Amino acid sequence: MRLADIPAPDSVAARAALELATEYHTPALLNHVLRSWLWAEGFATVEGLHGIDRELLYVSAVLHDIGIVPAFDNHTLAYEDAGGHVAKALTAGAGWPAARRTRAHEVIVRHNWPEVDPAFDPEGHLLEIATGLDISGARPDALPLEFRREVVTAFPRLTLAAEFTACVTDQAERKPDTAAQRIVAGGVAGKLQRNPLESLG
Repeated sequence: MRLADIPAPDSVAARAALELATEYHTPALLNHVLRSWLWAEGFATVEGLHGIDRELLYVSAVLHDIGIVPAFDNHTLAYEDAGGHVAKALTAGAGWPAARRTRAHEVIVRHNWPEVDPAFDPEGHLLEIATGLDISGARPDALPLEFRREVVTAFPRLTLAAEFTACVTDQAERKPDTAAQRIVAGGVAGKLQRNPLESLG
């Protein structure tokens, strides 16, 4: 399993998602969403999941945290819900049919679920466990060490721990009925600091 074996989709939606994420994310958050996509692809391989919509997975991964940036922050919606709506708008512009646009929204929302059944939503499952690894350090040994090291070297963690903690804490304080509150109450700050990925790269 190598980075060279996981090319980004070459499509209008994929390129637009990356362009949007690059413009609005800090370097640390941009690296986080790109690592999350790569972890998701890695988990698809180790779990033997077939028939994955890889363009959908990429777009959803790259945009999954766009709802926490100031330009797209919604004063009432959970940040993952707001980000899902950004993905729906972007993919509409790329010509995706309504049902597939809805899938992008669903995958982004479900990345913050405690668990997603792969039989119910394989792309949502992959993004949920991928972000679980990158943020909380969940299942750190499920992917090969050399692959983890290669990804973290190519996309360093930088100040992710401090930035994400601040962002999700702000979301939890302003929107206490959303998943952000559960994430903060679950000790995300400590999990980020203790994440085994911090020692790679």
